[in-house]
Amino acid sequence: MRYSNIIFILCSVLFVQCSNAQKQTDMNNNSKNNPYYSRTDSKKLNVSNDEWKKVLPENVYYVAREEGTERAFTGEYVNVKDDGTYHCAVCGNALFDSETKFKSGTGWPSFYKPLKEGSVAIKVDRSHGMVREEVECARCGSHLGHVFDDGPQPTGKRYCMNSAVLELVTEKDK
Repeated sequence: MRYSNIIFILCSVLFVQCSNAQKQTDMNNNSKNNPYYSRTDSKKLNVSNDEWKKVLPENVYYVAREEGTERAFTGEYVNVKDDGTYHCAVCGNALFDSETKFKSGTGWPSFYKPLKEGSVAIKVDRSHGMVREEVECARCGSHLGHVFDDGPQPTGKRYCMNSAVLELVTEKDK
């Protein structure tokens, strides 16, 4: 292997590590600077996008409020296998248990069912010339991803989520 190829690979690895570190910093700052964030309050939020834009990191706002999608295989939680609960990075609402996470091969964290009934909401998404089911946080209405009918049993569902709008809370984090 040529020296320039090695340098390129090392720089790529460092870039990904720095990006993930920045995402984690953004998440930590998000919950500290966001007055609407709570892991215990389940009251439905009605907050304007102008207000969300003031308190959310840019990458979180893009996915959550502009219904964006992060690039496949770039999200922080794609390959994470840690035990815990996945919360909405926007409002703190508990969304998915790590026990329901599975490797879908799609490039996004995937779960076969929400944590409990009412933790997420489903709406029809007709964007990009398709008809899909969009998944939103039931507390704050933020876009999380989409749900498909090609997941494992017992549900047959694949909740395909964006890492940018998730926060994994483990036992040591509590």
